[in-house]
Amino acid sequence: MAQGHDLQVLEDADAVARRGAELIAEAARDSVSANGRFAMAASGGRTPWAMYGQIEEQEVPWQKTQIFQADERIAPAGSGQRNLTHLIAALSIGAQGSLRPMPVDDEDPEAGAARYSESLPEALDLIHLGLGPDGHTASLVPGDPVLAVTDRRVAVTAREYQGTRRMTLSYPGLRRARRLLWVVTGEEKRDPLEKLLSLDPSIPAGRVEPGGESLILADRAAAAA
Repeated sequence: MAQGHDLQVLEDADAVARRGAELIAEAARDSVSANGRFAMAASGGRTPWAMYGQIEEQEVPWQKTQIFQADERIAPAGSGQRNLTHLIAALSIGAQGSLRPMPVDDEDPEAGAARYSESLPEALDLIHLGLGPDGHTASLVPGDPVLAVTDRRVAVTAREYQGTRRMTLSYPGLRRARRLLWVVTGEEKRDPLEKLLSLDPSIPAGRVEPGGESLILADRAAAAA
């Protein structure tokens, strides 16, 4: 049986961003202290961009940290559609050296996905995830064959979603994480959050099977609390 998710409800999106930054920094310090390094994967979204900006206020061992991507749009470098563009804007120059971007500029995205998968550590210490109003997480989007990938940790969507194809961690890639940290804000997330908490397989996020700890940070608007 799939392991469930813990839920922490905070006042608003700003409080969620602050708490998320604190938890990522704490996880980085603990991992470096225990294992000499910290490897995480980052997703996109407005609240997460604010969260990553606030990580700068925390004590993070950047030289021993790697930030991979949970997903990325296949779009030109520097495009506002790219999650990487916003990560770079949110992080300091020192922290930017920790970024390990998905190779979405490759002529062959499938080959790029295979190469990126090989670059991942055996287990990521933490994966940050969001939740779309349609129940998608990372770029595991409704109705795409990427949902059926079981033999690789990184895959490419077969179709465009909101105007672009995507590269994404697959369900096996998410399952290998030691910790999942979900950031969910806004009234439009109420229904998908309920389904996520009940492990409802009718949405892509509901099919995520945590291999370790899984914590959802939600604001009151999303949690209806």
